[in-house]
Amino acid sequence: MTTTLTLRRPDDMHLHLRDGAMLQAVLPETSRHFARAIIMPNLVPPVVTGAQAAAYRDRILGAVPAGQRFAPLMTLYLTEETDAADVIAAHDSGLIHAVKLYPAGATTNSAAGVRDIARVQHVLDQMAEHGVPLCVHGEVTTSDIDIFDREAVFIDTVLDPLRRKTPGLRVVMEHITTADACAYLADAGPDLGATITTHHLMITRNHMLVGGIRPHYYCLPVAKRSTHRDALVALATSGATNVFLGTDSAPHLDSAKETACGCAGVFSATNTMSCLAEVFDGQDALPHLQAFTSENGASFYGLPLNEGTLTLQRGAPQPTPGKLPTPDGPLTIFDPGRPLHWQVV
Repeated sequence: MTTTLTLRRPDDMHLHLRDGAMLQAVLPETSRHFARAIIMPNLVPPVVTGAQAAAYRDRILGAVPAGQRFAPLMTLYLTEETDAADVIAAHDSGLIHAVKLYPAGATTNSAAGVRDIARVQHVLDQMAEHGVPLCVHGEVTTSDIDIFDREAVFIDTVLDPLRRKTPGLRVVMEHITTADACAYLADAGPDLGATITTHHLMITRNHMLVGGIRPHYYCLPVAKRSTHRDALVALATSGATNVFLGTDSAPHLDSAKETACGCAGVFSATNTMSCLAEVFDGQDALPHLQAFTSENGASFYGLPLNEGTLTLQRGAPQPTPGKLPTPDGPLTIFDPGRPLHWQVV
């Protein structure tokens, strides 16, 4: 039995850091393990211009603890008023690495997102021409579509037509949650990749709903039934090169989660690597963990591989960390609902 595993230092290809005091509190939970992360732009107000992305990058770098090295990979928030020239200039300069499409109303801080995809087609055309990746929150938002079906409907009615209309556009299907998404990815070419979160590899909707509503498992897209979770695990651990880690770690104060209308988001930065080692070990797939966490995402984004390493050790299960304190109150760290035998050392 393998008891020690050394990996190339990983990347998180989908991360929320927020801003201000929250940024200061949560960034060390990522930077102690991860070399880089694709930073989500859904602040309030959102990061929509290159100048705003540069200012946000500086605030992130200012919050990196002494002695740690961490590179934020910035993105821009796509709106129906986005200036294509600004996008291309920010990408060509190396400032941003992608643009994020939020369907308006799909998730946290998405009100400024896109309502009519036709209104941003000229931006997408320029992105395809200049090699700027599009990261997609893949859910429709129409009220007549059940929340558990919104990803599958988005693939059929929005994503596939968008890709057919915009050949050459590099697209990342963010935080996929369904067997439908796994199947679509398998039939796609090299211009399509996908991220899978830590929590969607471990939980199902039962974790959120059985025995009472557990708000710290509530995220968007919501966790689905076990058949979908099993399809995600099979894909992530298969060695497929077009799928990679994006934790979607999304901090919210307990006071915002534990309420009559709680926020969507799971905070998993602290224990992601322990969770992933548990999942891959359970599938006898530890040799594929490095590709999923440290190679596939870098390859898709055209980045050099990290030179540092991270080591995990298998031993007696450790208790799940409970809370992370912040100046404004605690936030709850993801509880995988099973023992974790792997720990970063």
